[in-house]
Amino acid sequence: MHLVKPFRLKKGDTVGVIAPASPPNLDNLERGIGFLQELGLKVMKGRNVSNIYGYLAGSDQERLEDLHEMFLDKKVKAVICACGGYGTGRIAANIDYEIIKNNPKIFWGYSDITFLHIAIRQETGLVTFHGPMLGSDIGKEDTHRLSKNGFLQLFQPTELSYTEQLSPLEVLVDGVATGELAGGNLSLLVSTLGTKFEIDTKGKLLFIEDINEEPRSVDRMLNQLYMAGKLEDASGILLGDFCDCTPKRSLSLTLDEVISHYIKLANKPALRGFQIGHCNPHITIPLGVNAMLNTAEKRLFIESSIM
Repeated sequence: MHLVKPFRLKKGDTVGVIAPASPPNLDNLERGIGFLQELGLKVMKGRNVSNIYGYLAGSDQERLEDLHEMFLDKKVKAVICACGGYGTGRIAANIDYEIIKNNPKIFWGYSDITFLHIAIRQETGLVTFHGPMLGSDIGKEDTHRLSKNGFLQLFQPTELSYTEQLSPLEVLVDGVATGELAGGNLSLLVSTLGTKFEIDTKGKLLFIEDINEEPRSVDRMLNQLYMAGKLEDASGILLGDFCDCTPKRSLSLTLDEVISHYIKLANKPALRGFQIGHCNPHITIPLGVNAMLNTAEKRLFIESSIM
């Protein structure tokens, strides 16, 4: 799929806010919107952002309508998700990807939004952004400045270099690997398998993170990725934050033992310890652009993601 970089933002631009998964905390969302306004942006909320339908932010049709409307609206220069949770996989098959292909713009989120990152990239070629969201991260009072600073890369082309100046990094397998950066939340990566949106990892740098999964669950999911050939197909592997992924029973492998087992089976250059995912700070990375992983330098280099 041809790579499509979205256009950069400038002060005065309008960005759209949608909730394609679960309902956001509305107080946090308003504070997050205030942050975007401090950056000089105008904000348009999707018509259905405040809706609640069980664990979903409105019906599938309502959430789908907000996504389509934001991509169709010529005034809107970026689409930013309010929060994750659950539900994006339910709407992926009904998205009109021609709308996105004909109106490429910044798309931002993480966690459950992983399913949309994969679907949009593989169906349209659009580069998207794995970054902290307004209602679940930016709107919280203790949000780290590095989480907020990630939005600055949307205003001018920026090459990113992640080294141990940001967080300690652990080499799991030595080597240098290059390729398109892909991935996201582990449970969502696994949920694409066997669907038309099954993640393609061939020759790519695969990024993985997760939250609230016991080591046995992480084991099951990594095993499925491994048996599906997704770990071996990757050129290299990046491990982000695994928040609260601790055993809840005495008889358990540790998370370290589980991760080490599958990364060594894959035998691809791998680094662990990236502050990317359900963590504070949460460093933003673009998905779909070319990157290089160098374990000797403990460095991830990512090319510019916008035009």
